[in-house]
Amino acid sequence: MLFTVDAHAGVADGSISVTYRRWQRPHVKVGGRYRVGSVFVEVDTIELVPFAAITTDDARRSGAPNADGVRVRAAHSGPIDDDTLLHRIEFHVVDDARESPPRPVDAETIAATLVKLDRMDARAEHGPWTRRVLTLIGDFPGTVSTELAAVVARPRPEFKEDVRKLKRLGLTESLEVGYRLTPLGEAIADAH
Repeated sequence: MLFTVDAHAGVADGSISVTYRRWQRPHVKVGGRYRVGSVFVEVDTIELVPFAAITTDDARRSGAPNADGVRVRAAHSGPIDDDTLLHRIEFHVVDDARESPPRPVDAETIAATLVKLDRMDARAEHGPWTRRVLTLIGDFPGTVSTELAAVVARPRPEFKEDVRKLKRLGLTESLEVGYRLTPLGEAIADAH
């Protein structure tokens, strides 16, 4: 779950504990844990609510002064009226002892990951793409996905799905804007 950097302190101190997102489907799940800045949050509830249902208290808990502040933040993908449905996500900060350690960067892991990437490339209708996307992210970390997708001539939603596949292998991680390679991702890019 991504937040602008200016919201990180509020999330960390618990003053921001609700967010509204204009998603076609939830990108998080109840019980899921997600890094926000230097802390982890756990999702307590997800519900679909009309914009008109946002209370002043909930707006403040999301870091906005009022519902109109929520409207401004959520309107990046189109105008919002009182009937527009938003996902309301309530969460709390946790001490995440379950954070998985980074994947090892050893010859065996690199070899196994290269085999997986070869299989992904072989199955892709749009041809081999994994190394090209890894190289692109390595060369342009923190670049907005729209620009990266244009470089590889892919629609943005499909490009983002490709990056999520790489993330599931432990090769990339999301930033506030764009992505970067993990140590394993860097080793794979170097092995190419």
